[in-house]
Amino acid sequence: MDVVVNNAGYGLFGAAEELTDEQIIHQIETNLIGSIQVVRAVLPNLRAQGGGRIIQLSTVGGQSAFPGGSLYHASKWGIEGFMESVMHEVAPFNIGVTIVEPGGASTNFRYKSSKLAPKIEAYEASPAIYARRMLEEGTAQSIGDPAKMVTIMIDSVAHDPAPRRIALGSDSYTTIHKALTDRLKSLEAQKDLAFSTDFSHEK
Repeated sequence: MDVVVNNAGYGLFGAAEELTDEQIIHQIETNLIGSIQVVRAVLPNLRAQGGGRIIQLSTVGGQSAFPGGSLYHASKWGIEGFMESVMHEVAPFNIGVTIVEPGGASTNFRYKSSKLAPKIEAYEASPAIYARRMLEEGTAQSIGDPAKMVTIMIDSVAHDPAPRRIALGSDSYTTIHKALTDRLKSLEAQKDLAFSTDFSHEK
C-alpha cells in the first residue's frame, strides 16, 4: 500500500495586526494551499491503484489556538477541515486519511524555521507577546520525542480503518481535550437558542 506523508509548513508568529501582507500570503500558500495541492496531486494515482493512505501532519494548534499564532492556526485549522472532508470523499476508493496532531517536539520547527512578524509596541500589553518572547529567548524545551512520534505514525498505517486523528504528546492531549471540552460545554449551553431559530410547524 502506498503511503503519502504530507507535511508542508513553518510557523509564523506575532499578533494578527503585526503580520505583513507578504507573511500572510506566504503562510497560507505554504501550510494550507501547499498541503491541499499535494493531496489533489496524489489522489488520482491512489484511486487508480485501488487504495492507499494519506498521513496529514497538523498540530495541537489545529484544534486549539494560542495568542500570537493566528495565521499559523488559520492554516492548520484550514487543513484539518479540508482533510476531514476529503477522508469522507475518498473512503469509497479504499483511501484512508489520518490527521496527526503533535504537541511540542524537539525539532528545528520552533527556533530554526519559525518566523516573527514585525513588532508593534502596543502588543507588549497583549498575551500575543508570550509567543514572541518564547521565540526570541529560545530557551523553552519541547517535551516531545520526534523518534517516538514517527514510530507511531508509521505503525498507524497497519490500522484498518485508518485512525481519523492521532494526538502525540501529553501537551497535545491535554490541550486538545480542554479545547474540545470547553467548546462542547459552550455549545450545549446554546441548545435552546439554536433550536429556537427553526421554522415553527405549529398550526
